[in-house]
Order: sequence, then C-alpha cells, then structure tokens
Amino acid sequence: MINAKDIQGLYAILPTPATKNAGELDAQNTVDLEETERLVNRLIADGANGLIALGTTGECATLSNPDYETFVSCLLEVVGKRVPTFVGTSALGGHEVSRRMKLVKDLGGDGTLLGPPMWQPVTDRSAVDFYAGLSKVHPDLAIMVYANARAFRYTFPDEFWAGVVAQAPTVVATKHSRPKSLTDLLKIVGGKINVVPNEMTLEMFFSESPTTTTACWATAASMGPQPVVALMKAVLSGNQSEVKRLSAALKWANEPVRPLIADREVFAQYNIQIEKARINAAGYCNAGPYRPPYQYLPDEMLAASVTCGQRWSALCREENFNIPQAETI
Repeated sequence: MINAKDIQGLYAILPTPATKNAGELDAQNTVDLEETERLVNRLIADGANGLIALGTTGECATLSNPDYETFVSCLLEVVGKRVPTFVGTSALGGHEVSRRMKLVKDLGGDGTLLGPPMWQPVTDRSAVDFYAGLSKVHPDLAIMVYANARAFRYTFPDEFWAGVVAQAPTVVATKHSRPKSLTDLLKIVGGKINVVPNEMTLEMFFSESPTTTTACWATAASMGPQPVVALMKAVLSGNQSEVKRLSAALKWANEPVRPLIADREVFAQYNIQIEKARINAAGYCNAGPYRPPYQYLPDEMLAASVTCGQRWSALCREENFNIPQAETI
C-alpha cells in the first residue's frame, strides 16, 4: 500500500468529462469515456505524478451509481498503474462508501479521496470512528482525507487528526489548503500523514516546512499541468527563487477567481461551476456541461472563470512560464 513518503510531485485533479446531454435530469450514460481516456493520457504525458478523481470538481455527488462505476472502471483501466491514483468514494452513508472503496480496490486503484458522510455533520468521535472502521475493513487501500470544511461542514480539528493517527493506519495523506496551524498539524501527524497543499498554497507550505512539502494537488492542472509541474520540481529541488517566481505566475493566472474562492459561501455554492467553466475555457480538455442541480453560475462569475482559464492557457504557452503581457490574452 502507498504510504505518506511515497506521495511525491503533482497530483492532478480531474473533472469527470460529461456528455452533451449531461445537464438533463433524465440523462443516462453521462460520462464522456473518449475524453476521459484522452485527458488521463495527456496529464500523465505532460508530467502529472499522480491523479485524484471524483472530488467536488469530479462531480462525485451528482453522478448516478452506473455513471460512477463506468467512470472509475475507465479511469483505472487507462491509468494502468502508471501513476498513483486516488478515487473519491465520499457518499451519504458508510455502507455506500465501503462499497465504493471495494470497487476502487478491485479495479486497481491505489487509494481513495474521502470526506466524512455528508448528510448529517459528524462529531469528532464519529469522524474518527468512521476512518478507523474503514481502515479495518479495507486494510490495503490508502486513504487521503478530503479535509474540505466547506463541503463537509466539519472543521477537522486537532483532536480528529490525533485520533486518526492512533486508530486509522491506512490514512496516509490529507488534501488540504490552509490548516489553522501547519506547524501544529505536522507535529500531530508525525510524518504518518502527508499534508498536501494546493498549488496556490504550495509556496507557503514550502516556506514553513520544506522537508515535509513533497507534493501538491491542483484542480488547475486540468487546464494544463505544466506550470505546476515546474513549480513542484522547484520545491523538490529547494530552489526558493524559482518557487517564488512560478508562484507569482500562477497567482496572476488565478487572480480573476481568487475573490470567489476566498468567499467561503460563494465558493461553497458555485465550486463545481467555477472550476468546470475555467477548465473548459482553457481548452486543455473538454469537461462538458454541468450535471444537475449545480448548473447556474452568475454572469460575472462565469466571466471571471473564463478569464482565469484564458490566462492559464496563455501562461502554458509562454516559454519558462513567464507572465504574459496583457495583449497576449
């Protein structure tokens, strides 16, 4: 089983490519399998060290069970164990989570991206028991905790991490953004859990704890992973000046959507729409339409997302990922 030290480099987050009719409530077979295959192969060829699928951007919550299973089967067959792959299995209850985890393991997945059940907010005790129980039932499938307080209505406090370290040995990583105190969290997990930031907080993690910052996750990788691949290489080589330069370039590209992401309520309501809009605008892949019911995006948010995608695409075309001049956008 993959462990905390094995998690290195860029983990690209995939959308679940949707067919043209995926926005219809009675649609079936909404996964674009050809685009899924093309995207997976392209991400690996362009330097992604690992993949994460079926989180929020992957529309895990809005896929039917048949579509979920079709996508997972296609994804893992195409990956073919070339890179570590974490597949989201979050669901409303523990039985469905466990069923999905078995499917992922049987089809060759390396791990799962997993948040707590979503209907009723968990307590610290129930959250720890949940992950501990799944570690016992599925001892050979690594767990990356989906530590998204907005989505799961749970703050993942220090007590949770201490309990998981003690009772859930298959938890090897956490998909994080901004922990309340990175230093305190790293002390609690003691190297047993890799605390993985996104590309926009990677510089901060690196400056605070360069020895433990070995990987990052990036939804933006589905707009083109090359700039994040370069940033992650700079981090792993300890090149501080290059980390600073590339982080500034990514900040410029993401600037149009940063106010939306920073607003907890706004991003919680429009997360899927913002991400798929900017991915489609960048043109690296075709994520397709939104699946219901998360289909409305205000015009000003759509415009910001499109501009972000266009900036990211322009950045990818620049040699050495220099910030383009305004007229190149």
